[in-house]
Amino acid sequence: MTTAPADATGTLAPEYGDKVIAVETAGAEPIPDAERHGSPLQLLWTWASPNIEFATVYIGVISVLFFGLSFWQATAAIVLGTGLGAITQGFLSLDGPRFGVPQMVIGRFSFGFRGNIIPSAANGLVAGVGWFAVNSVSAAFALNTLTGLRPLPSLLLVVVAEILIGFIGHNFVHTFEKYAFPALAVIFVLAGVWTFKDAHLGGGGTGGGVGGFLLALSAAWGYAAGWNPYATDYARYLPRTANKFRTVLYPALGLFVSVTFVAVMGAASATLLAPKDATPTAAFTGHLPSWLGNLVLLAIILGAISANALNVYSGAISLTALGLKLPAWLNRSVLVVVSGVAGTAAAWASLSDAGSAYEAFLLVIAYWVAPWLGVVLVERWFQSRATITTEELAPRLTDPTFTNWPGLAALLIGIGVSVPLFSNQEDYVGYVPKHWPSFGDSTPIVGFVLSAVLYVVFNRVAGRTSTTASASASASTSTSAQAEA
Repeated sequence: MTTAPADATGTLAPEYGDKVIAVETAGAEPIPDAERHGSPLQLLWTWASPNIEFATVYIGVISVLFFGLSFWQATAAIVLGTGLGAITQGFLSLDGPRFGVPQMVIGRFSFGFRGNIIPSAANGLVAGVGWFAVNSVSAAFALNTLTGLRPLPSLLLVVVAEILIGFIGHNFVHTFEKYAFPALAVIFVLAGVWTFKDAHLGGGGTGGGVGGFLLALSAAWGYAAGWNPYATDYARYLPRTANKFRTVLYPALGLFVSVTFVAVMGAASATLLAPKDATPTAAFTGHLPSWLGNLVLLAIILGAISANALNVYSGAISLTALGLKLPAWLNRSVLVVVSGVAGTAAAWASLSDAGSAYEAFLLVIAYWVAPWLGVVLVERWFQSRATITTEELAPRLTDPTFTNWPGLAALLIGIGVSVPLFSNQEDYVGYVPKHWPSFGDSTPIVGFVLSAVLYVVFNRVAGRTSTTASASASASTSTSAQAEA
C-alpha cells in the first residue's frame, strides 16, 4: 500500500480508511494502524449474509436425498458439523486485529514463508474458482427459473455483479453484506415457515446409517470450516484494541445461525415431492406460493452474490499471499477479475450436473481444510503457551528466510494418508469405506487429528522447546537482512 501522508499531529492519515466507494489498494501486507477501523459487530452480518443462499440449502437436501438420513438425523449432523466450523471461525478471527494480515499470511507461522505457498494456492483455487463456480451456478438457475432467461446468459449477468464487488474491495464487501442481510433473513424466514409447515419431518430416511451421518457431518463441517481460511481477511482492518470476546463471538454466531437454519430448512424441503425435471432451485421453491417463490429466487440470487463477493475477494487475497514478486499491475483488484473469469468458466462447465458436482466439492474442501486447520490450531496453541509478544512474532510473517518444515510435512502427510484410505467419493472410494461402508467419509476427522498430532511430534523432533527462541531468531534474521540490504 502507498504510504499515507502525515496529518497535522505528525501521525499517518488514512488513505483508504472507511471509504466505501473506493478501490482498496492493500494486498497481503500488514494494515497500518492509521487504516484500522470498524468494530467486531460488522463480522456478524459479513458471515451471516453469504450463507443465506442456495448452496447452504443444498447441504440439507443432499443429507436427506443422497446420504439417506431422516430429517432429524440430518439436523443433528448439520448442527454438529456447523458448530465445529463456526467455533474455529471465531477463534481464527482474533488474529485479524492482532497482526493486520489475511488468513493465508498467518499460515506462514505454521508452514514457513515458502511452504505456505501450497495452502495459499489451494485456497486461491478453492475460493476464487471452486466456490465461485458453485454459487454462480445456483444464482444462474434461480435467475433462469425467475425470468426464463437461458442459464448461460443468467450466469454471465450474475458473475459481473460478483466480480465488481470483490474488485472494489474490503469496505464495499462489508457494506454490501450489511444491507443484504435483513432482506435475506426476512425472505428465508418466511420460506422456512412455509417449508416446515408442509414438510414430512417424521420420515425415517432411506437407511443412511452411521455412514450417511458421517457423510452429512463432513459436508456440513466442510461447508462451515470452508470459510476458516478466509477468517482474518475481513477482520484485519479492525483496530488492535478491538474487543477479543466480540471478535470471536460475532463471526461464530453469524456463521452458525445462518448455516444451521438454512441447511435444516433444506433438509425439510427434501421431504417434499419436487416437480418433475425441475432445476435444483425450482425444486426448492416448487411448494411455495408464487409470490413467495419469486421472492426466494431473488434471495437466492442475492445470497449467491453475497457469498461470491467474499469468495472472489479472498481468492485474490490468497494469491497475493503466495509471496511471489508479481508485476505492479497484477494487484489484488486485477487478481479478482482473473479469479472471477476462471470461476465463471468452471461454473459454465458444471451447469449440466450441478448437484453431483456440489456434493463432491463439499467433501473435497474438507479434505484439505481439515489437515490445514489441525496444523494451524496447534501452532496457535504453541504460541499461547510461550511468553512472547505479538511484536516479537510479527517479523516471521514478512521474513522470506523463515521456514517451518514440521508444518508442511504434517499437512502433506495428513492429506496423503487420509484421502486414499478414507475418502468416499462418487469417482473414488478409499480402502476403509470400500471394505467397511459404515465408516462413511471420515477423511476430515482423520486428516485433522493426524496432521495435528504429527505437527506436535515433528516439532519435538526438530527440538522446538519454545516459540520465543524461534521467533527471536526469525526477528534477528529479518533485521540482519534489512541491514545488509
